[in-house]
Amino acid sequence: MRVAFVAPVVVLVLAAGAVASCEAGGAGGGAPGVNGRSAPVERLRVEVVETLPHDPGAFTQGLEMAGGTLYESTGVTGRSAIAWGRPGAPPSRRAKLPAPLFGEGIAVMGPTLWQLTWRDGVAIERDARTLAELRRVPYDGEGWGLCHQPRRERLVTSDGSSRLVFRDPGTLGRKGSVVVTLDGRPVERLNELECVGDLVYANVWPTDRIVRIDSATGRVTGEIAAAGLIGATERRRADVLNGIAAVPGTDQFLLTGKWWPKMFRVRFVPAPLTTGPSRQAP
Repeated sequence: MRVAFVAPVVVLVLAAGAVASCEAGGAGGGAPGVNGRSAPVERLRVEVVETLPHDPGAFTQGLEMAGGTLYESTGVTGRSAIAWGRPGAPPSRRAKLPAPLFGEGIAVMGPTLWQLTWRDGVAIERDARTLAELRRVPYDGEGWGLCHQPRRERLVTSDGSSRLVFRDPGTLGRKGSVVVTLDGRPVERLNELECVGDLVYANVWPTDRIVRIDSATGRVTGEIAAAGLIGATERRRADVLNGIAAVPGTDQFLLTGKWWPKMFRVRFVPAPLTTGPSRQAP
C-alpha cells in the first residue's frame, strides 16, 4: 500500500553494471565498458545547496519544474490536489481532486500537463496555467510516477514494480516498456520519476534511495544516497522521501517527501566511503 506509514530504509549499494531485459521501446544490454564489460554504477550522495520550506500537509506524489515554476501533485483520498508556484513559496494556484481520486505523478508538456491517479483507472489532462481539468482518459494499471521525454515523443510511467512503461503523450496508450536492473537483478518499487534527456531518475519506495536509469536499456547507471536530509524529530511526523525535480539550466535538483516540512535544492556528487548529505559552504 502507498499510504502506509513505513520507516525509511537507507540502502547503499556498491555494484557493477547491470544488463537490462526489456520489451519494445528499449534495446537490451548495458553500456559497454573496458574489455566489453558494463560500465560501473556511479555511487553518489546529495550536496545541499539550499533549504526551503515545504507544506508539511502535502503528501507529495509528483514534483516537476517548468521554467521557474514548480508543480506539485499530492495524494490521499479527499485531500489530493495539484498546485504550482515558486519553490519555497505558498502556491500561486491550486486545484483539488474530488474524492475518491488519489493524485499521483505529473508531467508538464508546455500548455498542458498530465496528472495520474493511483487506482482510479483515469489520468487527467489539465491546462498548465489554470490547472483546469480538460479531459479524463482511461488508464490501465496503477499510476505512480510520470515524466516526459520530448525528444523521444513519449511519457515514462511507473507502477511500483521494476518496469518503466512508455506511453503516447496524447493518448497514454502503451508504446513499450523496459525492466530496470542493477547488477542483473530487477529494481522493484520504482516510484516518482524525473526525466532528464534519456535518463530517468526514480525514487525507490519506501527508501531514501534514488536510482539513475538509462531508459534505452533499463540499466541503472547511478545510485544516490539521500538519507539524513531531515532530522529525527521531523521524521516522526513525516513519511518517505518522494519528489525529485530537475532545476532547468542547472545541474541541481529539488528533493522533498511526503509530509516533509522542508524541500532541498541539491547536487548529486560522488560519494565517499561513508555517505550522507553535505552542506555547501556559504
